[in-house]
Amino acid sequence: MDRREFLAATAVATVSPLPRLGALGQPAPRQYVELRHYHLLPGPTQRAFTAFIGDVAIPAMNRAGVSRVGAFTVVYGENAPSLLLVLAHPTLESVASLRDRLAGDAAYARAGAAILDAPMSDPAFVRVESTLLRTFDAMPAIEPAAGAGTAAPRIVELRTYESHSDRAALNKLAMFNAGEIPIFRRTGLTPVFFGETVVGAKMPSLTYMLTFRDMAARDAAWAAFGRDPDWKTLSADPQYRDNVSAISDIILRPTSYSQI
Repeated sequence: MDRREFLAATAVATVSPLPRLGALGQPAPRQYVELRHYHLLPGPTQRAFTAFIGDVAIPAMNRAGVSRVGAFTVVYGENAPSLLLVLAHPTLESVASLRDRLAGDAAYARAGAAILDAPMSDPAFVRVESTLLRTFDAMPAIEPAAGAGTAAPRIVELRTYESHSDRAALNKLAMFNAGEIPIFRRTGLTPVFFGETVVGAKMPSLTYMLTFRDMAARDAAWAAFGRDPDWKTLSADPQYRDNVSAISDIILRPTSYSQI
């Protein structure tokens, strides 16, 4: 290794994260993040459904073992009534059995009857699409925004990186775990979660969520990230070349009842 390679490796090492440790010094367990994208009907039906989610569904999901549920509406992105839920699951079993657990919750069935028993002629929503993610080693658990559950104004950014092959997707994941996430934090790109897609559309891919006070703070943070010397070193490393082929990006606003 020549001097230039040594200095580049040293620069990356200085931003590489320590492993997240849980009980007994073991690596912290990685969560599963379920993204539910509800396509809604406009008008009173939309308002009734979103009220049901905040007043009935999220408390029931919490009782069923889903520790936190985020709920967001689109600011910039899809131009149609919709609601995005972000569910934090401890295990795959939690994902697979949630519907059964909710079906056995008498309080949920009673309080949500108007939505749950909606007839075919007057449905509560159009359809729901789900994506399942697994969090990264470098950030194994969702980190709720500081303003979650309060009236503090904020936005979130949801970004998806698609790759042309599984090898490329794993390489981009390795790049985040190798030091990209600490650079995000230092430059004001405050993460909520990072997840690799386990089941969903446009695979292979990964998705992450960032939180900001407003769009001005978002733009300033991305500018700082682009100028960061450690990012320049990491992104110039030839081993991480050509690992993202497409990027999608939407801006969301948390609902008043979002727990993330």
